[in-house]
Amino acid sequence: MMPPVVRFAPSPTGRIHIGNARTALINFLFVTKDRGRFILRFDDTDLVRSREEYALSIENDLKWLGIVPDAIVRQSQRFELYDEAAEKLRSAGRLYPCYETAEELERRRKRQQARGLPPVYDRAALSLTAEDRAALEAQGRKPHWRFLLDHTIIRWNDLVRGDSHIDSASLSDPVLVREDETYLYTLPSVVDDLNLKISHIIRGEDHVTNTAVQIQLFEALGGAVPVFGHHNLLTTVSGEGLSKRSGALSIGTLRDEGIESLAVAAFAVLTGTSDAVHPVQSLDELAADFNFSHVSRNQAKFDPAELKSLSARNLHQMSFEAAEARLAAAGIEGPKAEPFWMAVRGNLEIFADVADWWGVVTGEIKPAIEDADFIAAARETLPAEPWDQTTWSAWTNALKARTNRKGRPLFHPLRLALTGREQGPELAGLLPLIGRAKAEARLSGHAA
Repeated sequence: MMPPVVRFAPSPTGRIHIGNARTALINFLFVTKDRGRFILRFDDTDLVRSREEYALSIENDLKWLGIVPDAIVRQSQRFELYDEAAEKLRSAGRLYPCYETAEELERRRKRQQARGLPPVYDRAALSLTAEDRAALEAQGRKPHWRFLLDHTIIRWNDLVRGDSHIDSASLSDPVLVREDETYLYTLPSVVDDLNLKISHIIRGEDHVTNTAVQIQLFEALGGAVPVFGHHNLLTTVSGEGLSKRSGALSIGTLRDEGIESLAVAAFAVLTGTSDAVHPVQSLDELAADFNFSHVSRNQAKFDPAELKSLSARNLHQMSFEAAEARLAAAGIEGPKAEPFWMAVRGNLEIFADVADWWGVVTGEIKPAIEDADFIAAARETLPAEPWDQTTWSAWTNALKARTNRKGRPLFHPLRLALTGREQGPELAGLLPLIGRAKAEARLSGHAA
């Protein structure tokens, strides 16, 4: 069996959001398992609204998520293929010209609805003679072109939804070419899927009704029909759809907020499945966890608070090896880097917080002295170096015996004096990093 080939096909008319990322990631994880190919296809036939800056931002967002396409294509550079396919359909009698205006079609739909009939195009244009068409064009009308559907039941085995079918008689013959001879989404999409040898089309369930039309187009153009899979959509907590044009919940915004890319990936993919959303340390791990049979038929709801929590949990479990390059980029390297990471990772909300704690360990802080007599006793009880993970316990046990303090009255004044903070990582990990000289200075009330 040939490795699968999939495509992610955004229009570069805005920045992608976590809902778009869900589709991209599911496609990428699917081919990751079988060493298939992932194609990024920009559906940029809308030359007015498509912008290069959006295309570049989409590429960058996918890269940040860990997705590197095997190929990138642009529909705006492939019009010859679409022209050739349209001519083939015209020659076969499957693409026919229609001259109704939008107002005429709307009046016709209202009459059908008033009679209790489905608002399906009545194919009136098929009865036009050559003379009729010539007369209409003499009036200045230009045709739009509809695809003549076979009125049959189209069936397919959906990767998510299982056995599926649509009665094509319930659909209007779709417009494939506008009056200005530009193409709507459907024809270029099918032509590209054939040309690029796409084996699996995995997309949101809002495209289910397009499937019957597209299957007929694949067959009319003489190509093999891909396997289809329609996953549930990611919505807001209140059930509203996400929009890439609003910029809300965009991948770029989440990145700027410090959300971990693997948290975005795990949340986008596992939300709305029977699997619990959990931290992952690689896309390979996520690929192993994902299963189409676990995808729910219900909406998958996006809760920003849950994503932030997942991102923090991802940091709390991150190995030093995974964090090392990012720590070095933040100026945190050398022999203290690994013990520092292991000490502070459990208290991070976002990775950028490491800078604050690195400053506590290696920089100068203003200590807060809560109880001068107690802190003086603590300074006098400081153990001699070398210090390690056991130093904190040895020191506080000795101080407990000397002062009869325990619990918060024992530990809280020490934390304030040593870190200047009310809360933070376990001092057993931080104390050896701070070192005896700084600790003694801070316990003396000096900035150090």
